[in-house]
Amino acid sequence: MDATARSERPARPVLPARSRLAGRVRDVVRRSVLQEYGLAAALVGFSGALTLAVALWPATVPVVGLMVPLLVGSLLLGPRQLQWFVVWIVVMVLIATVFQVRITPRVVVTVGIELLMAAIVLLASRRRSRLGVGGAAGEAMFVDLRDRILNQGGIPALPRGWRMESALRSAGGTPFAGDFLVASQPSPDRLDVVVVDVSGKGEQAGTRALMLSGAFGGLIGALPPQSFLPAANEYLLRQDWAEGFATAVHLALDLSDGRFELRTAGHPPAVRRAAGSGRWSVLGSEGPVLGLLPDAEFHAVSGVLEPGDAVMLYTDGMVEEPRRDIELGIDRMLGAAEQLLRGEFAGAADRLVTALGSRDDDRAMVVVTRS
Repeated sequence: MDATARSERPARPVLPARSRLAGRVRDVVRRSVLQEYGLAAALVGFSGALTLAVALWPATVPVVGLMVPLLVGSLLLGPRQLQWFVVWIVVMVLIATVFQVRITPRVVVTVGIELLMAAIVLLASRRRSRLGVGGAAGEAMFVDLRDRILNQGGIPALPRGWRMESALRSAGGTPFAGDFLVASQPSPDRLDVVVVDVSGKGEQAGTRALMLSGAFGGLIGALPPQSFLPAANEYLLRQDWAEGFATAVHLALDLSDGRFELRTAGHPPAVRRAAGSGRWSVLGSEGPVLGLLPDAEFHAVSGVLEPGDAVMLYTDGMVEEPRRDIELGIDRMLGAAEQLLRGEFAGAADRLVTALGSRDDDRAMVVVTRS
């Protein structure tokens, strides 16, 4: 075939990126739907076989065995399939009851418990359907959301001579917390870290923390250091939440020479360790809480991290306890840092969070050191 013939062949159309993405999304949804229907069919077959076993051997196979496919379906099926499956289980329970040798009070109680469990599963399914989640996919979505909060605080690869560690503990030990951190390295010589404490704690603040972590993650690397907290404040004001306030501390660090700027928004002050004296000192900076005042101003504290120096950012759960002044909590934290670390910063954040703070409040800690 000559070049002219090849040139006359119609070119294969190139789909735009949005069309290709939509096609992949449709494929994923189609596979998910097929998997759910396949699982529903398997559970229907299993419950039918179990009902047959109850009918053939009523003295050996109990009616209560039908609770097993019911509970499995409540965990794995989506709301649409689960509703029909609950109806199927109820029918199977009634059929299995008919084949019992004797309808004793114990059998009646067992059937009543089965029907009550079916009603509870159905009510829970409808509630999750209103929320837009259900089955294993809904559980996976919440796990993914939790992981996204944690990934926002991922530590970037710092140049040689710099080290950053973080630790987070939530109230009650749950995976969701109102404290979170966002770290970004917009250029090889710049590191931005913000530690945020959202109003509330534990799961109550988890949804707000998720939303803010995504928003702050986009702002922190795209804005100059002096503009981040004002932009974060304006973002919170636009949300118009009933408890829509948060405190934050923002560290902007030049990795080439150690110069830093530190700003706080109603947050406990950061602390710094000077290698020359080996003592920790408070870096006092001022700024109002985020989400309360329009056109708020945040004043910076600047300095230089010399080799051997360290700076520590934390939330109030580390230093605040009932009936104790926060200044006393900071003094206690600094005393523990001198005792526990002694210039050895490997695992510093985790050691301090484990040893200090209120177990009834979320706690977060970031330690940045220059070796």
